[in-house]
Amino acid sequence: MASIQDDHGYNQGFGHSRALSVRTERRADYIIGKMSRPNEGARILEIGCGTGEMAFYLAAKTNATVIAIDKCPSFIEQARVNHVRGNLEFDVAHFGESRATTSFKEGSFDYVVGNGILHHAYCTLSTILGHIKTLLKNHGSMVFLEPNILNPYCALIFNQPVFRKMAKLDPAEMAFSAQFIRQHLENAGFSEIDIEYKDFLLPVTPEFLIDPLVFVGNMLERIPLVKKLSQSLFISSKKNNAF
Repeated sequence: MASIQDDHGYNQGFGHSRALSVRTERRADYIIGKMSRPNEGARILEIGCGTGEMAFYLAAKTNATVIAIDKCPSFIEQARVNHVRGNLEFDVAHFGESRATTSFKEGSFDYVVGNGILHHAYCTLSTILGHIKTLLKNHGSMVFLEPNILNPYCALIFNQPVFRKMAKLDPAEMAFSAQFIRQHLENAGFSEIDIEYKDFLLPVTPEFLIDPLVFVGNMLERIPLVKKLSQSLFISSKKNNAF
């Protein structure tokens, strides 16, 4: 399957497939499940939205106002063409730079979300979490899915230089552990931190295997040790001004 590459030639995702669509919609449902009020009037910011599939699902399933940003102009152009809804907006912005935060007022969002984004800021994660906290309303939530370094596939492509090169990974990105992200969230002053192990469905799964793998994956997620080999960490936490 062809990858989707950004303007610098780094791999930022997989090309379209039914498995990827199923996987993305399931992940949108995971994120929505962590929202106490995912309805009209709520404001959601998705950072690193790519070509917009996750943002579209969030907008269609919640009726909240969804603002989705990405640093790659070509991704945003494609998202604007393919995903049109009255409650969905796409903008070009690099969340790691100060201009991305100054375009929004402090406390603008009920939720800040992302799918495979925080690991791109592995070395500057404290700064990114600070930006996220600034943009959240009090008691607002951040919800992310990130690659799990305990997953055999993730461990291989992130830790071995030859496979990093083959996968066209950004030099700054690195999968992390539950302990790593928990410590950073605690240091940033987030509360009600919850980290789960989620998803065994690969985007390259042949169509006839999707339903069986989803069924088996749902069972594996319930097995204490086995679930730690899942692809992703499902991370949620809240901003509380008392911290």
